[in-house]
Amino acid sequence: HFKVACQPNIIKSRGTQWIAARQSHHKHVPDFHDKYGNIILLGGSLFCVSIWGYVVTQTGIEWNLSPVGRVTPKEWREK
Repeated sequence: HFKVACQPNIIKSRGTQWIAARQSHHKHVPDFHDKYGNIILLGGSLFCVSIWGYVVTQTGIEWNLSPVGRVTPKEWREK
């Protein structure tokens, strides 16, 4: 009874091992991502940083990051 239940698992594990062994013998052919992935990632990062650098320094956007020195308390009005 127990041997019959284990047979599919043994066959499955042997098949998985055979596929892994078969794939490891093939030479890995570099695909598009292997060839150009790092260059595209670097180019995209450089583009993003340069655009944000332009936006931050040249467009004159008021970012309002800190209210220190700009906000003055109002005088209390007694009712």
